[in-house]
Amino acid sequence: MRIGFLGLGVMGTPMAAHLARAGYEVCGWSRSDRNHAAARNAGINVCEAVDEVFAACDTLILMLANDDAIDSVLDRHGAAFGERVEGRLLINMGTSSAAYSQALAEQIRAAGGRYVEAPVSGSRVQAEAAQLVILLAGADVDLAAAAPLVAPMGRQTVCCGAVPSALRMKLAVNLYLITLVTGLAEAVYFAEAHGIELDRFAQVLNAGPMASEVSRIKLDKMIRGDFSVQASITDVRKNSGLVAAAAHEVGMHAPLIDASDALFAQALASGSGALDMAAVLQAVRAGPTGTGRR
Repeated sequence: MRIGFLGLGVMGTPMAAHLARAGYEVCGWSRSDRNHAAARNAGINVCEAVDEVFAACDTLILMLANDDAIDSVLDRHGAAFGERVEGRLLINMGTSSAAYSQALAEQIRAAGGRYVEAPVSGSRVQAEAAQLVILLAGADVDLAAAAPLVAPMGRQTVCCGAVPSALRMKLAVNLYLITLVTGLAEAVYFAEAHGIELDRFAQVLNAGPMASEVSRIKLDKMIRGDFSVQASITDVRKNSGLVAAAAHEVGMHAPLIDASDALFAQALASGSGALDMAAVLQAVRAGPTGTGRR
């Protein structure tokens, strides 16, 4: 079976590679050629033009950076939209607002296409290890078609109901993840400020009941100052904004995500967008005025 994969980025390239290893013929495309060599080495047929993917595939997976990228690839507001979606199953694995996804689903269905939400929980490490948790939402018949296709990319798929329930679930999970990493960064800064040896701090935290896969990975990155990207500041800032907006939309008081969102916005503004989310530690260290410890 042939699958189109649009978005060969930090997450998309290893995800598409798992599909190729599972025996699918994968036709990939990305706006940047940064990962094309790695994609080809993984057995992905990299197309130079997105139209080649649409011409070759009736099932398309989208792992694109943001709403604008999706709109552009689908020509959502142009003449080619109907031709690009009619008769095709589109599986959107990126993160958008619930309102955006619902509107897109309705437009695709009206044009004769099928749409499934499939956002993921996990970052590059989990994508490379096929350990993502994949959240699905859509019509039952479409979920039945999509679930086995995405299975090689993750350790578990969870059907959440109709669109946009998967994205709402994803935002709830992201609220916990983002505030967890922000709290971890503040704990590291606290330890530094009190002269605590960070390796010993890590030994205590990693041995205790609060340790998790995320805390171990991010704590190690913070201590070593290794901010090579797994989930970028740019992407996490986008997601924290989506979570905060969704919280306020229903009248929630959400002090933790609001504070985290502000810190990731500060990190992004400082030029750290391409770094891993663990680099939020730098914003915590800098303080609200960027001058460091008070």
